Amino acid sequence: MLKLSEGFTILGPSIAVGFGYGLSFFSLSLCLKTLPLSLAYAIWSGVGTALTVIVGIVIWGDLFNLYSAIGIVLIIGGVILLNHGDQQHTTP
Repeated sequence: MLKLSEGFTILGPSIAVGFGYGLSFFSLSLCLKTLPLSLAYAIWSGVGTALTVIVGIVIWGDLFNLYSAIGIVLIIGGVILLNHGDQQHTTP
């Protein structure tokens, strides 16, 4: 929606952007009730980045190449490593 808003000059997509950001931060705040901040933020930003790449490819025809694939794999790998590290240091 941010791209469709054309710099917040088109009302409908601009409202959708505001709604989407509000929903995202609300959802993040709910996750923070049960997840550590580092893990919740890593998941939130990592999933957001990966989904943005996918939307760009599918909807806007952005180029998907080896670098895009490696980037997505590294993002997912980073989130997995953070999650694994948090599980190693928790006590029952």
